[in-house]
Amino acid sequence: MSAPDLSLLGKRRFGPLFVVQFLGAFNDTALKYAMLFLASYTLYADAPARAAMLATIATGIFILPYFLFSALGGELADGIDKARLIRWVKLAEIGFMLLGLAGLWLQSIPLLLGALFCMGCHSTIFGPVKYSIMPQHLAPDELLGGTGLIEGGTFLAILGGQLLAGLVTPWQAGLACTLLAVLGLLASLAVPPAPPVARVPVTRNPFVSTWQVLRTAHDTREGWIAILGISWFFAAGAVVSSELLPLVSGTLGGSERVVTFFLIIFSVAIAAGSMLVNRLLGGHASARFVPISALAMGGFLIDLWLASSGFVVLHRHAGIAEFMASPGSWRILVDLAGLAMAGGMFVVPLYAILLAKSPPAARSRVIAANNIMNSVVMVPVVLIATVLLGKGFSVAEVIGMTGAATLPVALMSLWLKPRAAS
Repeated sequence: MSAPDLSLLGKRRFGPLFVVQFLGAFNDTALKYAMLFLASYTLYADAPARAAMLATIATGIFILPYFLFSALGGELADGIDKARLIRWVKLAEIGFMLLGLAGLWLQSIPLLLGALFCMGCHSTIFGPVKYSIMPQHLAPDELLGGTGLIEGGTFLAILGGQLLAGLVTPWQAGLACTLLAVLGLLASLAVPPAPPVARVPVTRNPFVSTWQVLRTAHDTREGWIAILGISWFFAAGAVVSSELLPLVSGTLGGSERVVTFFLIIFSVAIAAGSMLVNRLLGGHASARFVPISALAMGGFLIDLWLASSGFVVLHRHAGIAEFMASPGSWRILVDLAGLAMAGGMFVVPLYAILLAKSPPAARSRVIAANNIMNSVVMVPVVLIATVLLGKGFSVAEVIGMTGAATLPVALMSLWLKPRAAS
């Protein structure tokens, strides 16, 4: 078995990177949710449809840079020292957070959307480097553990950002994010150098560069299959996360506290799954548990549909204790936790395989291709879910359909299993 994953947090070759990623994911989420809380409870309190539309627009604005600049991020990360690039990105984040703070203080939606677009650019450029730098600093048997820590920490950071936005006023959340951006820059100064393996020119045409990085990724067969699996994970996760609030408030009759409770269970379970799979695999980048994890994801999603459809609401706006006392509530909680844990066990090995099988000189561009494909798959899936809801399908039924669509992913991942074992 490999050494405990947490030991990597105390090492300079990984600890500062983890802190930088954790704080960045926290800020992305906190800024978005602070804006949504400001819109829902202050600016558009009497116009919930406008608040809902803003949520959709905000998601689109944040994702847009992934289409436009992911290839650029991959080329930069492959062409210059990765530690230097991280510091540039974290310095820019301070400016983006100051813009967001101004938007929250002035209650200006245009300023906030501009800040959110900038943070989308920040995540787009940082995405390839945060993964491609790990093989330069970690031993092969540490790669899976490091990936698990990054993934688990990211979901906990997302939860923390959501909680912060709900616990303090919007401008206070913006102030906290600005201070955390400064801490992120300080942490980035401790990231060890990671020079490029080869000289990589920057392509000025984003469409040409996007096509080039996709071709580079496609040439790595195991990596391409891993990218497709990761993309479905984020697409299914986007459906579940976007429908979690209406599932709780509408179908299950729960209050905001129950929504927070669900988010905590989901985030902690996916982090636990990320850690568990590393222990089961002994630190090796292997697809051994990927098919069974995908099968479990589909099964738990389908059972969550069945359990939610048969749930009888005893108390509207029920608190946590009232919800848990309702018949069938524990089955729903087990489905949620099982889904999240299976998700962690599914995606972490895929990321480790992607890093291990990518050519060192093109690793960042392969990660950039992964980010592009994540967006390409996620956006249509979310749109299809939205159309189904508009056609009269219930939230629970859409979740069940997502589970049924996940089952073929388990079959596809069987093809990866014998090819990606280390």
